[in-house]
Amino acid sequence: MPDSVFDDNERFLAGLELRKRVLGEQHVERSMKAAVDDPFLRPIQQMTVEFGWGQVWNRPGLPLKLRSFLSVAFLAALGKHAELRTHIRGALNNGATPEELGEVLLQAAVYCGMPVGLECYRIAKEVLDERAAESGP
Repeated sequence: MPDSVFDDNERFLAGLELRKRVLGEQHVERSMKAAVDDPFLRPIQQMTVEFGWGQVWNRPGLPLKLRSFLSVAFLAALGKHAELRTHIRGALNNGATPEELGEVLLQAAVYCGMPVGLECYRIAKEVLDERAAESGP
């Protein structure tokens, strides 16, 4: 990012690249632009990219698909539906199948309750339908 308002250190740049790969370039660019335009949002984007993606998601201990499954389960448990939607897309980008995502959400429903499970299934179905529409007939 030339003339960036961010601290473009090595970890930040690695995190930015991985975040785009997992969540999609459009989503990340939209988030980063909001932070460029609004100084209040910059610190949380810096931390998200540098620490969350550059340090934790980039660790070698777990494959990206498993990290996505964990994120989906945690976000389901926390009821963070906007982020859940984003990470369901990310899980699919990381090679997850709809069947695997269904299993993750079933597991979450057991521990978080059926209302959580039902809502998360609804969100996952919307994402799957959106992706199918994007792919075309």
